[in-house]
Amino acid sequence: MSKEKSVLRWGGLAGILGGIAFIFTIIILVGFIPATPATTEGLVSRYPDVRAAVTAGEIVYLVAVILWVILFLALYRALRGSSLAPALFGSGLSLLGLVVYATGALPVVALGPISDLYHASGATSAQQATTVLLWQGIQGIFNETDTVGFAVFSIGLIILGLAMLKAPAFGKVFGGLSVVIGVAAVLGISFFAVDSSTFAIFGILALLIYPLIFGWKLYSLSRAMGK
Repeated sequence: MSKEKSVLRWGGLAGILGGIAFIFTIIILVGFIPATPATTEGLVSRYPDVRAAVTAGEIVYLVAVILWVILFLALYRALRGSSLAPALFGSGLSLLGLVVYATGALPVVALGPISDLYHASGATSAQQATTVLLWQGIQGIFNETDTVGFAVFSIGLIILGLAMLKAPAFGKVFGGLSVVIGVAAVLGISFFAVDSSTFAIFGILALLIYPLIFGWKLYSLSRAMGK
């Protein structure tokens, strides 16, 4: 019982802290970085001015992703007793989506050197134009991995919701909420580009609201077990 309580407590706190970390990511990337330039060349040319803020935001985001992994492992532990199959497959897909997200959590590693080449002393206009094309290609790869990661992650939320419907500790309210958020996220990634402002609504729903709600739920369950 004490081990079960510890898993739920750690998972719940990780979900809550992951949601808070994601809030700080938004604050840093939105509050400390000017509006996105209209052209890719504008992104490359201004990068040295925003590099510190971008790097800080990306690091905090990676921390959030790591904390979400702990949350979903704890959700599996909480649900496997009543709904083993959907708990296993739902948490597995959610974790797979998070792994894909983690691979693209630090684009500064790839984009920083391109910016350095663009601003290198003696760089010709042709060389700068080439670096802009490289930036576009690499950013396209990151957009693709984010799209796939979010889609797989969202499907995992739906299946986890089905597991919760059969779990007395979660029931129809939390199970239905997980399914609704997952379905909304799937529709969002289907109709809007991952880098569009409209998609941000669905990203916040799945990557902020969900961890906070279900992190709190797991932590509440752990406290109830001690009574």
